Amino acid sequence: MLHVGVMLNPVTYRGIPAMRTRYESIANYEDAGLNYGLIPCFLRLEDIHIATGTCRAFVKHGKEYRQRTLPLPPVIHNRTLYRHNENARDINKLVQKGIYIFNEQNRFRKDHIHAILQEDPLLGPYLPRTLQANLSSIHTLMEQTRDVVIKPSSGSVGRGIMRLRHSHENWTLQCAHPAMPERWSTLRLPAGKLPSFLYKRLLHVPHIVQETIPLALYNNRPFDIRVTVQRGYGGIWGVTGMFAKIAPSHTFVSNVAQGGTARSLLEVLPQAHMLQASNTARLINELERLSLQIVHRLAQSLPRLADVGLDRGLPMRATFFYRMQWPRSALWVQPGGHEQCLERNIHSADSIRPLAS
Repeated sequence: MLHVGVMLNPVTYRGIPAMRTRYESIANYEDAGLNYGLIPCFLRLEDIHIATGTCRAFVKHGKEYRQRTLPLPPVIHNRTLYRHNENARDINKLVQKGIYIFNEQNRFRKDHIHAILQEDPLLGPYLPRTLQANLSSIHTLMEQTRDVVIKPSSGSVGRGIMRLRHSHENWTLQCAHPAMPERWSTLRLPAGKLPSFLYKRLLHVPHIVQETIPLALYNNRPFDIRVTVQRGYGGIWGVTGMFAKIAPSHTFVSNVAQGGTARSLLEVLPQAHMLQASNTARLINELERLSLQIVHRLAQSLPRLADVGLDRGLPMRATFFYRMQWPRSALWVQPGGHEQCLERNIHSADSIRPLAS
């Protein structure tokens, strides 16, 4: 049987012998591989030897995993988030050698993604106003919307997000403590004057500024919706999971890594404040339709995209807003969800088997 590569980050890779692989279900990769006559081999970028066309990878042997030296698999599914340019160069060398890599690039700036989607007139109404953050653009949106969010252009899992809001004749800034990210503070800003530490952040790290979307509430807490979209057989996109991300009581950020809670949509939507009169099935169908439209537009500009996680805001007026894209699939609280996700990964690899034969 043909090997298909699954490229993991070093921490996950080292956990394979003890089956401590965090969010990656190795067993489900194996089950999906059996369905299509493929053998998953789990590798790191640093264990690929382009000159010899070989790699060191974990492969299942009986009930355990052993490292073996193998010919480079013709198809590799990239599940990493490498940060450095040299890693990107190595992945590009693999592509030039003829290796088909799904999710060739996994990190995209938020302003880049926004610019791609803004080119589609059908998606424009679903995009919040977004500008590259500087003192002028922040003040512009502050005057226009009275409620804005400032985010690192390349940040993830909710780190570094700040909110500026005008309420009761005062401006406030809500942000995480720089030394203790789990602690959030709300600062009052006299006459809307921005604090000096914000100037310094903008000088050192590119940010974007967006209008704040007034999200629907569940148990009096704002939530958004993560939608996972993946390629399957023949390159066909499909929605493989959805779940609600509910912000903790002390902040507006819903990311699970920042204390948010994941819940099933079927649990959350019928009880969401301001949405009781809405039809849950209709909302979910509309979520699917818009998510597929977004991903088809992204795929026209981003090479070999295979997994996309979309954060979708559901404002109180029940009109969907696209918030941000996460370039990997995620786990969700839905029966069979993880199995379906990995099945589609392997199915997608199987669809290009003719290229490898």
